[in-house]
Parts: sequence; C-alpha cells; structure tokens
Amino acid sequence: MAPPTSRPADPRPPGRRPPGRRRFGGGAAAEDAAGLGRGRAAAFVAPALVLIAVFLVFPALWTLYLGATDYRLTGVAASDPSFVGVDNYRRVLGDGRFHRSLWLTLQFVAGSAVLGQTLLGFAVAWVMRDRRGPLRRLVEGLVLLAWILPSSVIAFLWIALLDRDGGTLNALLGTPGTAWLLDHPMACIVVFNIWRGTAFSMMLYGAAIGNVPPSHLETARLAGASTLQTLRDAVFPQVRGHVLTSLLLVGLWTFNDFTPFLITAGGPDGRSEIMSVYVYRTALGDGRLGFGAAVSLVMLLINLAIALVYLRALRDREPARAGRSRGGRSRGGPTRGGPTRGGPTRGGRAGRAAA
Repeated sequence: MAPPTSRPADPRPPGRRPPGRRRFGGGAAAEDAAGLGRGRAAAFVAPALVLIAVFLVFPALWTLYLGATDYRLTGVAASDPSFVGVDNYRRVLGDGRFHRSLWLTLQFVAGSAVLGQTLLGFAVAWVMRDRRGPLRRLVEGLVLLAWILPSSVIAFLWIALLDRDGGTLNALLGTPGTAWLLDHPMACIVVFNIWRGTAFSMMLYGAAIGNVPPSHLETARLAGASTLQTLRDAVFPQVRGHVLTSLLLVGLWTFNDFTPFLITAGGPDGRSEIMSVYVYRTALGDGRLGFGAAVSLVMLLINLAIALVYLRALRDREPARAGRSRGGRSRGGPTRGGPTRGGPTRGGRAGRAAA
C-alpha cells in the first residue's frame, strides 16, 4: 500500500492560528512566535531601551552638540558657549597633532591587536589544544590573570618592570640606567597591550579549534602535512569566522583603549599619544570640550568604518559558504568540509588527503 502523499486536514476552523502564535498589525512578517502580545513584548524590551537611551543615545547627541560649539571648561565660553557649526571638525582634520595621534593609534592597533594578540592568542590556543592536566590550567590561569587584573595594578607593575632606576627588566638584562619608557614609548605600550589582552584571543581561538573535526587533523597528520599546511588547509577554513570576530572586537577595543595613558601619559613629547589620550588631553587637559567632542565624533566615525569593513567581509563569506554547502549536498556528500568529499581544503596537501 502506497503511503499517503497529502497532509492531514487541519481540524481548526479556517483562519484560526495555532495557540500562542498571534499576528501583530504589520502583516505576515510580524508573526508573534512567543505569543506575548504587543504590550507585554514592549514591557520586556522597555528597560533595555531606556538604558540604551540614557547611556548611549543621549551622550552621543550631547557630544554631537558640543562638537558644534566652542564650549570650554573655564572662561566666558564655559558659561555662554557659541555655536560654531563645523569649524571644530575643519580644525580637527587640519590639526597636525590629530594626524600624529591617528598614525600612532594605527601602529598601536596593528602591532598589539592585529599581530600581537591575534597571533599570540592563536599560538597559545593551538599549542594547548591537546594538553590536559596542570600544565594547561597553569598556562590558562597565567594568561587570564593578566586580563582580569585591574588596569591600574597592571600599569604599576609595568612601570616597576620598566623603571630606569632599579627596574626589573634592567636588572635581568644587565642594562642599568636604560629608560625604556622614554626611549621606546610606543614599543612599551604595544608589548604591554599584547601581554594584557592575549587572553581573549586565546579563549576565542581555543573554542574555535575545538570545533575543527578531529578527522581533518588526523588525516592531515597521516598525509604528512606540516603544521603550516595543516593550519592553512584544515584549520583556517573552519575558524575564519572566529578570526574576523576576534579582529573586529580586539581592533575596536584597542583603538579606544585608554590604559596606555597610565604608563606613558602620552609622552614623551607626544610620542605615545594615541587617539584616546589625545581626546583626554585636549578636552580635559586643555579645557577645550567642544574641540574634544569633535575629535570624539571623528573617532566614532573611524570605528564605524572598521565595523563596516568587518560586516562586508562577513557578508562576502556567507554566500561562499552557502555555495559550498549546496555543492556538497548536490554531490550527495557532507555539506561542507566532510572527510569523504569536498574536504576542508582547496587543493592543499592536507585537503587532498582528506578528500
């Protein structure tokens, strides 16, 4: 007897929806999947919206207003600020000090976030992937300790480490009198930020590497692939999304980081004055709140540009991933990266072995 091909008839009256599923007034796309109703749904999201409005929207609008005035901390402009339009933004874009701080910030982000924290975090996660027991817990504990300690405590420790008179580093290297913070301020804050922020990348990449199918790694090992070939052909295609996420978060955090001020205070002679320090010294040190607000808004636009680049890269990745999945299903094999067809590679040695 052939199985029935038609769906059983719905016992509910025509037009009656399943219980708990209501429609809002916006049409078919506004399906109330949770069955809360408009009022209760609004009550649930209202506290979050209030917090966003108080701590994000209002400060952003206030900063936008200040950037269009000559508001200062003291003087006549403090009691009666004048509207100057976009003059502050013209002065910011033509300010050599702003250009220098932007260039130093790009160096700081590229050196400490993109290269330092990402590569070191991935390396630690890769080395520790098969380790168990006290060694792994010790390494993870030490890396996390640098991340969870207060910034003021870490800054004090690094000043004691790099101090010219009696510093720990000079004692270890036998270089008494070397002023690391004065001679190499940018290198000091780059290494400091790498040491402090590697824990996040390590945890993220540790979770990503844990999701790589063990059969891929084992096949690459049996094929005689080197570590670099294994990473390139078997691991990186699986963790590419995590790499993009890590680069976005770490890059934005580093771009807005203020902790280096606790070590070098932007000096000497502005040689470590990154953007956040520049805003602080302009707005609060010099008392030019209007000009500092304009610099802050420019920083916000740069952050948005970085986020858009990330979203563009992620959107370009999704169609390619969907195409590979459709290709895998049409061949009757695994959807993507399966060990029997397609594989995790695009022609690499480990990929051919996995195929």
